[in-house]
Amino acid sequence: MDIKKILKIKGLKYWVATAVFLVVILFLDANNLLVTMRLHNDVKAGEDSIRKLEEAIRLESAEKQTISDIDAKEHFGRENYFMKRDNEVIYKRR
Repeated sequence: MDIKKILKIKGLKYWVATAVFLVVILFLDANNLLVTMRLHNDVKAGEDSIRKLEEAIRLESAEKQTISDIDAKEHFGRENYFMKRDNEVIYKRR
């Protein structure tokens, strides 16, 4: 059989051209499907990181506002950083 006869059979040349086009676009192009999927995953990971950092910033700013007076600052420092006065001893629980 001649290749022209094969390609004439019921529009087979259109199917072959479509298949070649899809192979080039999906696998051989510089911006192929695999690269696009990897970049999409990187963007999603970056957005998740941004969301977590914004939440941490929001919590820190809320905490900063709550410890605005001296007594609250002292209480916060004693609980979180084990700060003490000059004449006292602090015992840690195990």
